[in-house]
Amino acid sequence: MHHRPRTEAANTEAPPTGRLPENILHFGRLLRAAGMRVGPDRVLMALSAADAVGLERREDLRAALGAVFVSRREDLALFDEAFGLFWRDPRLLQRVLGALLEQASGGRAPPERQPPRRLAEALAGRAARDPEAAGEQLEIGANLTWSDEERLQHRDFAGMGSEELAAAQRLMSRLRIDLAPLPGRRARVALRGARVDPRASLRAAVRAGDTLPLRYREPQPRPPTLVLLFDISGSMGGYARILLQFAHLLTARRPQVHTLLFGTRLTDVTRALRRRDPDAALAACGERARDWSGGTRIGEALAAFNRRWARRLLGNGAVVLLVSDGLDREGGAGIATEAARLRRMSRRFIWLNPLLRWEGFEPRAAGMRALLPHVDELRPIHNLHSLEQLAAVLSGRPAAGERHDLRAAAGRR
Repeated sequence: MHHRPRTEAANTEAPPTGRLPENILHFGRLLRAAGMRVGPDRVLMALSAADAVGLERREDLRAALGAVFVSRREDLALFDEAFGLFWRDPRLLQRVLGALLEQASGGRAPPERQPPRRLAEALAGRAARDPEAAGEQLEIGANLTWSDEERLQHRDFAGMGSEELAAAQRLMSRLRIDLAPLPGRRARVALRGARVDPRASLRAAVRAGDTLPLRYREPQPRPPTLVLLFDISGSMGGYARILLQFAHLLTARRPQVHTLLFGTRLTDVTRALRRRDPDAALAACGERARDWSGGTRIGEALAAFNRRWARRLLGNGAVVLLVSDGLDREGGAGIATEAARLRRMSRRFIWLNPLLRWEGFEPRAAGMRALLPHVDELRPIHNLHSLEQLAAVLSGRPAAGERHDLRAAAGRR
């Protein structure tokens, strides 16, 4: 009898133990359907790991399965959410499908109670094989899989499922990205130009005799350098991967693109993004950036860039794109000084903020207020439409959606 209280306490912490190998097998299939790299070898290792740690404590099982299934830092949040949903109780699928139906009907469930879109699609696919949920799956499946280009243009990246993300990547690869060229120091022959080439004109006069034909030259255009500073903190988790794929696309098309990631420290991933395979490139980025999904120290990251990289990368009229929500764990310390210095050394300093997707957005956080007065432009970056606008701006074409009113409002406060 004296063992009974300890057994009851253990049962409150442990996940359901019935048919554990089968449940781990289904859990691995769920993670694979959600986009994680899970194969049969990982499932076998997970069975051994669960047997080694036992089932007395839920957190031990979570840590053991996470060590086996999670191979990329960007998948850690997805695994935690999937573990919490899958091992909660046997009636999980009905509750998740109910939440999906609420989204399909336009309901506004609390954000913390909605699973990630990729996980929701994976659970819906598993429920299709569950006789108890078969009646609900038709409506949910149609709602999750139907997508066309017009709908994807304005779909928020953070709310996309795995199939929608794949479609968005295909559309993103068709973006026209022609950076506006800069006049170089070298000259080239021109039919008509503002400057006469004296040497070429005299050489032509020797051959022409009595006449003096004029020859012209003009500056030879050169592609500008593009520097991307990516925030990979936890608050940017819904956008980091798809936007890094955009950076991979830019790097593949233009050699003058440099990408650095920052959370609590600055990491150069330019060489990793030069790999041809996008998945391999992003996996290499995750291996190099050890502070993925952590905190954000924007001031320290900008200071490190100005100290180590600015003179090397910004000497030829570079355009700097800062991709961040502006939420700084240090309360904006050092941001104003370093951002002002970065703006002076770059030709254009553009801040891309996914929080601008919200109507009525105001820069109330200290980091945002410190950064706003020192950027040339503030633009949203949360869907394909915003990427098209950015491509138009970089190419020198007019695009709607500039948010100079926010900068002016920040300056008045």
